[in-house]
Amino acid sequence: MGKEDLEARLNDSSLYQNRELSWLKFNDRVLYQAKNKKSPLLERVKFLAISGSNMDEFYMKRIGGLKQQVAAGIQETTVDGLTPQQQIDACHEYIETYQSEKERVSKDLIFSDLAKAGIEILKYNQLTLAEQQKNREWFYDNIFPLITPQSIDSAHPFPFVSNLSLNLFVTLRYPDEQEISLARVKVPVGAGANRFQRIDDKKNRFILLEDLMENNLDLLFPGMEIVSCELFRVTRNANTSKDQEHADDLLELIETTLKFRRVAPIVRLQVTPNMSSLHRGRLAAEMGLDEIKDVAVSKCILGLRDLWELYHLEMPEHKEAKHLPVDHPLLTKERNIFHSIREHKEILLQHPYESFATSIGRFLYEAATDPKVRGIKMTLYRTDPDSEIINYLIRAAQNGKQVAVVVELKASFDEQANIKLASRMEEAGIHVTYGVVGLKTHAKVILVIRQDFRGLRRYVHIGTGNYHPVTSRLYSDVGILIYNKDVGRDATELFNYLTTGFSPKRDYKKLLPAPKILKKTLIDKIEREVSCQSKNNPGLIRFKMNALEDVDITKALYRAARAGVKIELLVRDSCRIRPGLPNISENIRVVSIVGRFLEHARIYYFQNGGNEEFFIGSADAMKRNLEYRVEALIPVETAPLREQLREFMELQLNDKVGAWVLQPDGSYLPVNSNPRKGASSCQDKLIKLAEKRQHEVQRLRKRKSRQSGDMKLKKR
Repeated sequence: MGKEDLEARLNDSSLYQNRELSWLKFNDRVLYQAKNKKSPLLERVKFLAISGSNMDEFYMKRIGGLKQQVAAGIQETTVDGLTPQQQIDACHEYIETYQSEKERVSKDLIFSDLAKAGIEILKYNQLTLAEQQKNREWFYDNIFPLITPQSIDSAHPFPFVSNLSLNLFVTLRYPDEQEISLARVKVPVGAGANRFQRIDDKKNRFILLEDLMENNLDLLFPGMEIVSCELFRVTRNANTSKDQEHADDLLELIETTLKFRRVAPIVRLQVTPNMSSLHRGRLAAEMGLDEIKDVAVSKCILGLRDLWELYHLEMPEHKEAKHLPVDHPLLTKERNIFHSIREHKEILLQHPYESFATSIGRFLYEAATDPKVRGIKMTLYRTDPDSEIINYLIRAAQNGKQVAVVVELKASFDEQANIKLASRMEEAGIHVTYGVVGLKTHAKVILVIRQDFRGLRRYVHIGTGNYHPVTSRLYSDVGILIYNKDVGRDATELFNYLTTGFSPKRDYKKLLPAPKILKKTLIDKIEREVSCQSKNNPGLIRFKMNALEDVDITKALYRAARAGVKIELLVRDSCRIRPGLPNISENIRVVSIVGRFLEHARIYYFQNGGNEEFFIGSADAMKRNLEYRVEALIPVETAPLREQLREFMELQLNDKVGAWVLQPDGSYLPVNSNPRKGASSCQDKLIKLAEKRQHEVQRLRKRKSRQSGDMKLKKR
């Protein structure tokens, strides 16, 4: 195939997976974990909750966005050949199959397997009369005051229904009258009430809050006859960002956007099978929805994300053994952390296998309290509102240090939390900025400036994960603590760009920032891999990321594979590429890992004719990351650290428990559909490797200590 023929072939839409459908297949892999009976019971419940939460977000962001495109009359096709409406239709068709499987898994897991373990979800009519009376009294004292029933009639228009809320659609009438009245009652989940109401204090027996409410509606509507009570749930569009380019006040813009999101158009209505077709049509009409396409009838519990309540039950025998990360062996408690970083030059961190608190947390704590530290600069995309990270930054400012934080106000679904954090930090004297107009700040960077006897020294952390202590225990990420003059200067340049928005030509020695440099550099390095390979030494590219969506990167990888370069990709969810296509992608293999930790690291490897390169950082190979976000990759240049990254990627590429391999037709198959119980996944092995590294360093320290003691004895 000649160059022109290849380029023509690369424009064939059949070569590319649709991003939305590819993501839906990822959620299938999450659901698969919920039906794996070899996994602990409550871990399966967790994955069912995650799959439901994922689907909520998919409708809020992806379907919501596509509906906006349809409303705007956009007919352009994506690289896979589908218009926005065709993508919506294809997603709905795929979700129907997912829905059937989810209902089957939910029925088996929630009402069968949980019951066998002593966790019962009962119907109100299954309770004894004494239990019903006890729960009625509980309802009256603890739930009833939270409820505000709303009538629906000519004097009361259809009420506002909040996003992801559960609601009762109640039909009622006065005794001996035929005229029907309607009312909406919001189920107050999260407003001081659990979805799963415990029946008694001694056993794990529960009733759903909506069931409890339905059977006590006479307290809400005394003296009236309840004709019917039907459950529904709505999902609203979350794509409500206005044009930032012309915003005079970004903070005000985001606050306005959040208010608009609460009343944004509804994109999905979920109902239970008992809802009449008349009421289903009425609700769809009131919400501006297509009754056929936008209404989902669900035979399982609406709002599966609420299953997290069951996961948090104190039943360790039905969960994975609690993972306790080890302290990084090179960051000893007895030694100043900056001295350790300066000695080792580069220290690779692997979370959650190594502790976030005793590495990044300690880095910021010592920066805040060390009298020699003069300043701290940091990006903040997401964090826990109660995080010690914020306290350390405030403490640093109170100690007279210069503290500057770039807060990303547009971090999806964390906007409100970030506004509050920004205000709190500003009140403490921290210089808070909101990044560059038109771009999201997604890079994960900390710069600490410390006075030394030789002048100022710069210490840098660059990572793949957010500075979030909670998710650091749940997400698999990597990062690096580094003392390097070039990296320190690059980080300074990056922060100057972020805090001013001025973009003159900036000279970066080590960092690869987006949007100016990163995408072109990645494509150049892919093309270089073709030119520097030989028959005896074929090229090799390995990428690990959350998603591969960018068309230019995808085409570059296809070209490299066609030229003989071996390409191994670890892509967690969406992936444009179709591997194994004849005469185009036989050299490409795509693996997705699904396990107890969410794979979140981004690693880029190029064999480069033997002069290997490893990069880590915040960017996925997505158009939005490479062209519309501030991202940063950093080279990892120390040999032992490169070996750790190589081992990390090879363990995942060769995983036999949680790995799925992408097929040419776009489907995924598990590497091992029936792994033996107790078999070690790549994540299990990474836990053991972190422990091994710690033990080896401790053993070497003890040996040196003994040798030092022996030398002292000899001198005596």
